[in-house]
Amino acid sequence: MVLDILVVDFPADWVAPEFAPLLVAGLILAGLGTLSLFALSVVAYTKRLQRRYLLICLALGALATRTVVGWGTVFGVVPMTVHHVVAHLLDFLAAMLVLYAVYRSGTGSVSREDIV
Repeated sequence: MVLDILVVDFPADWVAPEFAPLLVAGLILAGLGTLSLFALSVVAYTKRLQRRYLLICLALGALATRTVVGWGTVFGVVPMTVHHVVAHLLDFLAAMLVLYAVYRSGTGSVSREDIV
C-alpha cells in the first residue's frame, strides 16, 4: 500500500508509526522556522548591540533549543520526562525574556492614547 512507504520506525517507542511522518514534518518546519528567526535575531543584535535585541535573541535561541530537544526525544536520546521538563522551562524562559524586553523598552510614561 502507498501509506506503508510513509511509515517510519523510530527508536522512541511512543511514536506511532502512522504519525511519524507528521511528527518529522512538524519538527523540520519548527527547526527551519526557529533557526531562521534565531539567525536573524543574531544579525539584528550584532548590528544594534542593545540589550533588548540580546533578550529577543536569547528567547529565540530558547525556542531553537526546544526543537533540538524534540529531535532528541524522537530519536530516543532524550527521555520523554526530561523532554517535558526542559521544553516547558524553555517556553517559560522565552516568554520571560520577551516580556522583560518589552518592559525594558518602554518609556515609563503612559499617555491617554496608549490606553485606548
